[in-house]
Parts: sequence; C-alpha cells; structure tokens
Amino acid sequence: MKIVTTISELKTAVAAARNEGKTVGLVPTMGALHKGHLSLVGRACDECKFVVVSIFVNPTQFNNPDDLRTYPRTLDADVELLTANTRADVVFAPTAQEIYPEPDTRVFELGPIAEVMEGKYRPGHFNGVCQIVSKLFMYVEPDKAYFGEKDFQQLAIIRKMVSDLKFNIEIVPCPIVREESGLAVSSRNVLLTEASRKIAPLIHKALKASVTLMTDHTPKETANWVVGQLNSTKGFEVEYYDIVDGNTLQTITSWNETNYVVGCITVYAGKVRLIDNITYKK
Repeated sequence: MKIVTTISELKTAVAAARNEGKTVGLVPTMGALHKGHLSLVGRACDECKFVVVSIFVNPTQFNNPDDLRTYPRTLDADVELLTANTRADVVFAPTAQEIYPEPDTRVFELGPIAEVMEGKYRPGHFNGVCQIVSKLFMYVEPDKAYFGEKDFQQLAIIRKMVSDLKFNIEIVPCPIVREESGLAVSSRNVLLTEASRKIAPLIHKALKASVTLMTDHTPKETANWVVGQLNSTKGFEVEYYDIVDGNTLQTITSWNETNYVVGCITVYAGKVRLIDNITYKK
C-alpha cells in the first residue's frame, strides 16, 4: 500500500492502474478509521482492481470550529489498520493547503434535500461535503465510490451532485455497521465518556422498537414517541428525529405517502453528536 500526500502523486498512481486496465474504486474518509470504514474498503476491494482510500479532515464541512479542532486524527493507526485488514492500493492523505491552495468559493445548488435535517442544523455543511467529494472525484475519476448508509442524507446529496455535475461514477451505498450493543460505529464514538457510551445503544433500540408503532400511529406520533423515549434518558438530548421519504428526504405525514420511508435522528450523548437512521419501508 502506497501513501501519497500530493494530488500529482495520486493522479500518477491512478493513471498507472488505468494503463493496466484496472477498475478504480474510491473510499473517501476523514480518518479515525473503524470497522465501518473497513467494510467500505472491503467492498471496494471486492469490486475494483485498484482502490484509493482518502484520509482528510475537510475543514469546509465544519460549521463549528470546536468540532473541527476535536475531530480525531489518527493517520498512523489508520494506515496500520488498512494494511492489516485490506488490500487497498493507495492512501491519499493530503494537507489542507494541498486541497485548498486558495479558498473554494463554489456553491452547489442542492435544493430541498439539503435544507432539512443536517442541512437545517449545520448550515454550509453539505456544500463543504460537495466541495471535497467533487475534488476527489476529479482527482481520481473512479469507476465506483463507496459511502456508508449511516450518513443517509449525505448519500442522497452526493448522488444528486453526481447527477448534476454528470460524473460518470457509480455511487455504492454500504450498510450501517454496528457494535454488538447496536450502536452505529462512528469515529466520534471514541469521544464518548464512559457514562455516555453506556446509554448510546439506546438510540438504535428506540428506533427498532418504533417500527412496531407503524400499525396504529402516524409518522408524527411515532417520531414523538422516539424523541420522548430518548429525552427521558439522562444524558441524552435529541436534536431532531424526522421520518421522511427516502428519496426526497421530506417529512411525511402518512405511511402511505411513499414506498420508501426512513427515520433519521441526531442525538447528543453528553457533548458528542451521534447520528443514526432506520428504514421503515423500502
């Protein structure tokens, strides 16, 4: 596995693979890798002959300076994990100066799917995501790019960006990986206190339990039940829970509005912001 830090090195490595007729897969990450990331890389390695993993904490998608400052950075451990558990070919670990030698002023017109949920609470976040992912797509020009379904809204937005910008790239969604407790694995989990880690699995437990309410509760009643369950737990504060059309990400009022229904949640466990989701219908 080769570690490169410049765009030119990255392009050279990809070009060599292309010259050998290899299909190219890309797994964009912000590092602090865990078994969720490894599942993405593993899927990429199964489906592509040449795999690039990017590790870059992208400053333009953080609207909270403290969140950017405290985001875990563990490059050496990440490389060790990839080497031991995958056959990834290249790790692209650039500096911010390499990616943004001057400010990226591009504004992406993402429409209603970017205005709800994370878009509402983290203004500018998805524009920053599109800035970095579009750059990676231009550098690598992958055949396939792999993203986790835990970041459900992000996945929808990247698909829209790919369509709008006419990238010839297949976006491959990968299932949420969970700890034995049910907690969705996340780089942020390492920031949980012992007390917060004990209660964090209750998020997924409440989401799973809420599926049984579909028969005699409206989506709004179901969402209110989930919020009530979690907010009654000391140490939790729900930021939002929206039950939405899985394609448009707009809140639904009836289970019959669409055949694809997903519930998306963000909860503060102490000071750590955790996201998760569950599919009610698909």
